[in-house]
Amino acid sequence: MTDARLRRGRGSLAVGFFVQGVTFALLVTRIPAIQDRYGISDALLPAFLAAVPILAGVASVTTEKVVARVGPAVVLRWSQPFVLLALLAVGAGTELWEAAVALGLFGLAVGALDASMNMLGVSLQRAYGRSIMLGFHASYSLGGIVGASLAWAGAHWHLSLFTSYLPVVAVLLPLALVGSRWYAAGGDGPAPEESVEKVGGGVAFKLLLPLCLVMTFAYIGDSTVANWSAKYLQDVLHSSEELATVPYNAYMVTTLLGRAVGDFGVRRLGAAAVVRGGAVLAALGFGLVAVAPGAWAGIAAFTLLGLGLSVIVPQTFAAAGRLFPGNSDAAVARLNVFNYVGFLIGSPLVGALGDAWSYRGAMLVPMVLVLVTVAYATSFGSRGARYGGGHERPRTVDVG
Repeated sequence: MTDARLRRGRGSLAVGFFVQGVTFALLVTRIPAIQDRYGISDALLPAFLAAVPILAGVASVTTEKVVARVGPAVVLRWSQPFVLLALLAVGAGTELWEAAVALGLFGLAVGALDASMNMLGVSLQRAYGRSIMLGFHASYSLGGIVGASLAWAGAHWHLSLFTSYLPVVAVLLPLALVGSRWYAAGGDGPAPEESVEKVGGGVAFKLLLPLCLVMTFAYIGDSTVANWSAKYLQDVLHSSEELATVPYNAYMVTTLLGRAVGDFGVRRLGAAAVVRGGAVLAALGFGLVAVAPGAWAGIAAFTLLGLGLSVIVPQTFAAAGRLFPGNSDAAVARLNVFNYVGFLIGSPLVGALGDAWSYRGAMLVPMVLVLVTVAYATSFGSRGARYGGGHERPRTVDVG
């Protein structure tokens, strides 16, 4: 039955999000260890961190063309194992060029994976007729917690990167391959009421631009946590390497909590109100990070940050799907590029400001940018908009 197919598709996609959460956390929380292993200087590190989102953005644009031929499920099915193998390669090398190649392959694979994964999520949400997108990203956050915990264990027991990564890849690779058998798209479905796409039209960048800016600002914030929280705790708040893995874990815990209840909040209050509240909380978190007197205060601030940022990205993808229901794959692929624009800007910007000024001061930049999201919250629809408030269409899938 179609309903059973969609429910299986929802479950298998949640597994895919989980696997990617584990994988990405294992990479970003061990950046200091990667830097030490390959002898990457502080001056060169921002260039390495920037190369990954640049290549991911290129891959995301390419994915728009590929999915038009084979569909997002096929792209996701093969890009996820490639991401896992690239992670393993990051831990296996010793020379600087090996790190560059492994991280480059990781970036290319992640671009295809992120785009196709969110395409499927938007398609399934349209089929369900209610907000479920935050649930997929909650699975990603759960994976991030597991990955950060495994990274902590690796640092605690002084394991090499390859030794830390190998058993994880050995478990997740077959899990991803088996789960991919049930990937399913939800179909086009009826157009949402708030859609402004004209029949037969493409993706108008003018309409997508506010969401692109929101995505950029959110990922400037997220990349700051992902790429600099460990170094911030070690270099600014003088924590141990072991404790430096905790902020990302704490951030992912509250990201999970926010996303676990976020779909309910969107249904009751509307996407705009939820996004607006999340932006204010995230800005407050960055402000507290900037003035934190010690490691544990910094960890608490990063924890609050996760609660605020948790809702913004999933709702931005969902809003793009509502704006362009007949061309949502293209809209998601183009919007996903600004995920990497945010990473591209955020990581080098924080590093440059930290070196030239102070890392505390650098935290004020993402604080201001995330707060600007409040001005664009109306792009996410009104309270009564479908998937947002009390006017959902009858559900295609009535279980789950």
